Amino acid sequence: MTLFDIDPLTEPAAPEGPLVRVRMLVAYDGREFRGFAVNRDVPTVAGSLGSAIARHLRLPHVKISCAGRTDAGVHAWGQVAHIDIPEELPSGRKLDLHALQRSCNRSLAPSIVVRAIDLAPEGFHSRWSAISRSYRYTIVNRPVPDPFLAGTAWHVDQPLDMAAMQKACDALIGEHDFTTFCKKSPDNGSLVRRITDTTWRDLGDGIMRFDISASSFCHQMVRSVVGTLAEVGLGRRVAGDMAWTLRARDRNQAGPPAPPHGLCLWEVGYPPELGLRSESGPPMGLRGEEAEWERGS
Repeated sequence: MTLFDIDPLTEPAAPEGPLVRVRMLVAYDGREFRGFAVNRDVPTVAGSLGSAIARHLRLPHVKISCAGRTDAGVHAWGQVAHIDIPEELPSGRKLDLHALQRSCNRSLAPSIVVRAIDLAPEGFHSRWSAISRSYRYTIVNRPVPDPFLAGTAWHVDQPLDMAAMQKACDALIGEHDFTTFCKKSPDNGSLVRRITDTTWRDLGDGIMRFDISASSFCHQMVRSVVGTLAEVGLGRRVAGDMAWTLRARDRNQAGPPAPPHGLCLWEVGYPPELGLRSESGPPMGLRGEEAEWERGS
């Protein structure tokens, strides 16, 4: 095996010597990947990004952790990931974060882009430190599809009643058991989640956008919620049905999941003390259009 024959599923030996934690803000087009998490013999975001990082740093393996493992076909604009690498790189090289970012983007863009990179503050973990996650789902609601949005939006040719869909969202706010809308966890973990915000927006020209925020989400939850809300919008259910559908805790009561390509992990939130930039690196955005982490005072 050569240096670059990397098996991403092999758990690496613990690196010798002190480590530094590097965090990245990552965007990707999920259509060509079988999700974020490494999976043998299929293209994944973590597999491709990890290999690119390992090649640049001349390391045999890099393990990537992320804020949320997106499913096959799902996109991300605000995915947050981190890696732990030795302070002393092979051949005594010094870590150059700007060079690492440029190298990854040259080899992976436009499918995967490292939007920003810096040294993580002490105690930071991309997944366990996160306190909120926001997803965005886009629908093109008009008779004729849009070829330029076909890869990132679900085309629904029948009229949707957005007011009814927004009303149906009321039942979702707060802490609930979302068994109805989630695939069962392999470890039988809790499917209780707290939803803090749900908003439908009319962007004009038949384009609708749904934003949903929570502390965390379970497997296929957002797509199942959107699929069920679409049935409300199409008049197949009434808005009041959402409350009993949620209380049923029965997967069969949800509508078919919306297609994955309309879904995007938009934003991950962290406590202020962990969201501040490192002085050794550039500001890193985590909030969509706002783009930049704020400096501490």
